[in-house]
Amino acid sequence: MIGPFKPYPSPSQGNVVLWKPSDTAMLSSTLWFCIAIGQFKPYYLSPSQGNVVLWKPSDTAMLSSWIAYNVMREAGVPEGVINFVPADGPTFGDTITGSPHLAGINFTGSVQTFQHLWRQVGQNLGLYKTFPRMVGECGGKNYHFVHSSADLESVANGTIRSAFEYGGQKCSACSRMYVPSSMWPKLKDELVSRVKEVKMGDADDFTTFISAVIDDKSFGRIKNWLDHARSSSNLKVIAGGNCDDSRGYFVEPTIIETSDPKEKIMQEEIFGPVLTVYPYPDEKYREVLEMVNETSPFGLTGAVFAQDANVVKEAHEILKMSAGNFYINDKSTGSVVMQQPFGGARLSGTNDKAGGPHYVLKFCSPQAIKESHVPLTDWKYDNMQA
Repeated sequence: MIGPFKPYPSPSQGNVVLWKPSDTAMLSSTLWFCIAIGQFKPYYLSPSQGNVVLWKPSDTAMLSSWIAYNVMREAGVPEGVINFVPADGPTFGDTITGSPHLAGINFTGSVQTFQHLWRQVGQNLGLYKTFPRMVGECGGKNYHFVHSSADLESVANGTIRSAFEYGGQKCSACSRMYVPSSMWPKLKDELVSRVKEVKMGDADDFTTFISAVIDDKSFGRIKNWLDHARSSSNLKVIAGGNCDDSRGYFVEPTIIETSDPKEKIMQEEIFGPVLTVYPYPDEKYREVLEMVNETSPFGLTGAVFAQDANVVKEAHEILKMSAGNFYINDKSTGSVVMQQPFGGARLSGTNDKAGGPHYVLKFCSPQAIKESHVPLTDWKYDNMQA
């Protein structure tokens, strides 16, 4: 139980709201992306509120999740409060959504899987002891929009970090970019020169900026996008574009130029080190802002680079629904707990803002308590008196 909320005081009564745990079980299913997600979510659900949690780790991050689990046990988390349950995904999903004790699901992963879990919960509503809380963090097709007033060096550096850090395997990574035509030749040279400097190799070498992608499935999916880029008349690979799975699953940081802003590579999530850029006519930046908002079904992160304050204001107004985390003159990645609470809307998730002050309340069951200090001397109200 966390601290009580005290409503407005009254001389005749005492009021308090207690944030109680649920009396059933929470589920946390996490992505492989990093141990921060794997450790943060189940422990946010449990010790701080008193909930019991089943933690299903990602199949591709089993060891790191297991280490984190044991660290927390050694730190004092009681046995049985968080239950580490490696399992086949569909089997686990069928089991927990078929249990009357399910109180909620905190999910990180694909849109399709989250939709499937939600559908299963809906079909089983009559089974549960309560209405399960559903929290989801899914994908993104995140953007950098560049105005002609932007600082070119800052744009180049921020985009390299956002698009290629962690091999582009961050749900917040920049995957599409819109650049004014007047700025594009110079910015293109800056981006290409930086890509050539990127060191790719063993993650144990701390001078490495990009390492292998997570597994063969991810490698194959990204390779298909690279093949598409080479075969499409609307796309041109201007940096990188190669991949090699002879020893590890390595994909070069890749920059693609497109003449079609609605090309599918500008709409669908890739989850790899692939950035597609659309150079737009400078005078049509307002139309392009509308396009940025409408092109993708996701709404996770986005960034606007502009030194013109009026442009920033206008861009935010047009793009306010396009990103749960909106950055001004900064890259689209790197949110910090209690500084930029994280989460997106549309098909990116439920936007409950992990790392923010209200996230924990999603998994509480509040109880309002009123204690009267004045005896009730009559059942009649004042207006009923003769």
